[in-house]
Amino acid sequence: MAKIYKIVCVCGSGLGSSFLVKMNVDWVLKQLGITNMEVEHTDLGSVWPGIANLIVCGADLQDNVERFADTVPLKNIMDKNELKEKLVAYFTSKGIL
Repeated sequence: MAKIYKIVCVCGSGLGSSFLVKMNVDWVLKQLGITNMEVEHTDLGSVWPGIANLIVCGADLQDNVERFADTVPLKNIMDKNELKEKLVAYFTSKGIL
């Protein structure tokens, strides 16, 4: 994959939970052997069109962020298996995997 993807993890305040999701995204990317993606975290109020190729957030924030970028909503932000399953499906749909 030549294109560099940017993933932003979003939560309401941009502190604890988005940082946790960022760490989990980093873990999944390592598991998948994907090395050329930038991962950041931020709060809901700092999201803008073009901030990223992909936004990962809790399902409760999906309606607020999906207009800005592709979105992977999580029912349980602590569940690495859910995250991995959804990222694999997303990356497969985009031809990354």
